[in-house]
Amino acid sequence: MSTKSRERLYGTAIRIAAEQAVRARQKADRLACIAWNKLMLEAGGPAQPSPTLGDALNAGFGYLEVRCLGCDTNQTVALDIVRRPKTTPIHELERYMRCKDCSQLRGHPYKRSALVALRESRISAAHPASVWWPGER
Repeated sequence: MSTKSRERLYGTAIRIAAEQAVRARQKADRLACIAWNKLMLEAGGPAQPSPTLGDALNAGFGYLEVRCLGCDTNQTVALDIVRRPKTTPIHELERYMRCKDCSQLRGHPYKRSALVALRESRISAAHPASVWWPGER
């Protein structure tokens, strides 16, 4: 006479609960990123507090849109290649952003930038910069 293992008795329930926790975490991260985007775009900031790199990537926001205050151009930065811990808040990345064109023009690293919003896709002809801002285009 043998007994059933705990894995057989509770394994399915544990896996289902773990999958539900992952989905709930993704939904919470997505809502936090959307709230931060609304704060940045509609209210004009401040950038603090912001979601972390891990939260943004988990929610599907793989890019950060940054505006150069020198030449007034927008660029996207891929968050999955940023060499910082996943617990780093997004607003701390602002001080490391440099505009390549302005830096070459001035001869030194030009670090005046402003965070715009988190994006799911990068800026391209099909997805232009700052489509959220009314009256800009």
